[in-house]
Formats: sequence, C-alpha cells, structure tokens
Amino acid sequence: MNIRHLFKRLFAHIDRPLAGLLALLLLASIATVFSASGTSMDKTISHLINIAIAVGAMIAVSHIPPQRLMQFVLPIYLLGIVLLLGVAVAGEVVNGARRWLHIGVTRIQPSELMRLAVPMMLAWYLHYKQEILGARHYVIAAVLLTIPVALILRQPDLGTSLLITASGFFVLFLGGLSWRIIAGGAALAGAALPFAWHMLHDYQRQRVLTMIDPTSDPLGAGYHIIQSTIAVGSGGMAGKGWLNGSQAHLDFLPERTTDFIFAVFSEEFGLIGNLLLLLLYGAIIYRGLALAAVAPSLFGRLLAGSLVLTFFTYAFVNMGMVSGILPVVGVPLPLVSYGGTSMVSVLIGFGIVMSAASHKKLVKT
Repeated sequence: MNIRHLFKRLFAHIDRPLAGLLALLLLASIATVFSASGTSMDKTISHLINIAIAVGAMIAVSHIPPQRLMQFVLPIYLLGIVLLLGVAVAGEVVNGARRWLHIGVTRIQPSELMRLAVPMMLAWYLHYKQEILGARHYVIAAVLLTIPVALILRQPDLGTSLLITASGFFVLFLGGLSWRIIAGGAALAGAALPFAWHMLHDYQRQRVLTMIDPTSDPLGAGYHIIQSTIAVGSGGMAGKGWLNGSQAHLDFLPERTTDFIFAVFSEEFGLIGNLLLLLLYGAIIYRGLALAAVAPSLFGRLLAGSLVLTFFTYAFVNMGMVSGILPVVGVPLPLVSYGGTSMVSVLIGFGIVMSAASHKKLVKT
C-alpha cells in the first residue's frame, strides 16, 4: 500500500471544506495563544500537542459509522450518570465546587463527558421511537436530559448545566418538538425566574449583578469584565497588531489564554479581525449544518445538528461574556482557547458530524 492510498483511506470521511475552515480557526488559535501566553514556547508547544491529539481523535471518530456509534450510546450515558453520582458522593472539592473525581492515578471531570453523552442519548432515543413519536416520548427525553443536568447543578456548575441543557434542547427541537411547547416552556421559565434567583448560590448572583454594573466592585468581582472590555475596545478598527496588546502583555487581563482569549484577539486584530473571526465561525456552522442535513439516519441528523448548534452556543456565550453582555461563566472560546479537554471534545463532535454525512450505507447492528 503506497503513501497516497494510505492518506486517501485515512481522510476518506473528512469533509474538505469543513476541515479547511477548522484549520484556519486553529491557525488563528495558535497565533493568539502564542501572543496571550507572552510568547511562551512551552505553552505554545503544549497547545500544538493538544491540537494534534484532537485532530487525531476527529479523524478516528469520522471512521465510526453512526449505526456503530449507536451501540455505545447507552453505556456511555449510564457511565456518565454513575460518574456524576460518584462526584456527588466522593468528589474532590476545588474552589468551593465538587466537580472532580479521582480514578486511580488521575482525576476526571464527568460533566465534560456529558457534553457529548447527553445529545447522543437523546438522538438515540428519538431515532428508535421515530415511527411512534408522541408527546410522552418527548417527556421521557426531557427526563433523560434533566437527570444529568440536575446532578451537575448540584456540584454546583451552572454554566456547564445550562450548556448541556442547550445541547439537549437542540436535539428535541430538531426532532420536531412543537413550537407551542417551546413557547409554553419559555413562558414558564420566565415566570420562574424570581424563584430561580433565590435558588442561586451567592457567587452566582454576584456574577449577574457584576455583569449589570462591573464598576460596583472594580478590583474584585468586576475586574475580569472591566479589563476584558477595555481590551476589546482598545483594539479599535484595525487592532494594535499581533504581539502588541498592552492589556495582555502587561498582565492586566486575567485568564488570557483560556476564557478571555477573545479579548486578546480583539485588542490585537481589532473590529476587522473580529468580523473575520465571526465570518469564519459562521462558515463552520453553515457547513456543519449542511452536512447534518444530508445524514441518512435520524440519529445522525439530530446528533450532528445539535453538536453544530452547541458549538455556536459556546462561541456566543464566550464572546458575550468577554464583551460584558453575559455573566462570566467560565466557558472557553471553542477551538481558540488553550485547553486540551475542550479542544478534543469539540473536534470529536465535528468528527461525528463528518461521519454522519459520509457514511451512507447502513451497518447491521
């Protein structure tokens, strides 16, 4: 077998337009992380390793037919629930939150697993019930979504629970959930806001109040938002230039390689750079949804569509958080922020999207 044939088989299920768009975003990520880290080669090399692992995972997952993946959905979901229960009983407390679980020589954050497991489970369930799909099946699907969300809320981790809720909602929406039910649910959620406010932890209420008026605590809770909005605004139209961002390089901007990396990008590349970045995100989302639409199975269409829309949600929440229009919830900018777990989970998601669109023949299970 020659090298050309080997590469052809390796990338047989990779969608070239989507892969090219993702590559452009990853190149922007490498340049921004290099600058945000103070030109640290150690951090940049670590970031490159994370990208290599994530790309390898995406290629590997793209070869798994959706029908084969369906065989592992229920075990993965149940494993995630068991791990979340393990966190509730014997999890490690870090910064006042019980989110980590020690397993042997390392520790894991089970909520990260549920970012993929929940939409997979709901898509799997609706796929098998598609011939008799009725109101009670949507109720059961809502229960399957509520169980892990409730366990994650208990940790507490409001940001992750809301994002997993969004990913589950996208599956139900794409699966044909009635607009009347959606409107009724939205009205009910709005009416419950006063009660939900009193159920929030003190630090969660503080984040909302800080978003409304960050100057109320400029050296404390409001520091992140104030510094990030200064960085975004100081970029102007064309930016200060790569490696010339003062907020990042003078250590004013916190978490500049992870949650607030968009502020670094905005300061150095300005409004024009931001518009190009938004255009790139939009093109990725458009191509991802186009691939989801041609998936031959309902499971593939629901799962791929929800993963792409969840990718959009993560980007929107991060940019809104950095710009000061949403509370700070600790969500990285997908495929730009430094961090191996987020990078791997997002690119695995796109591997599933490519697999769903490229595997046309059904595989017996």
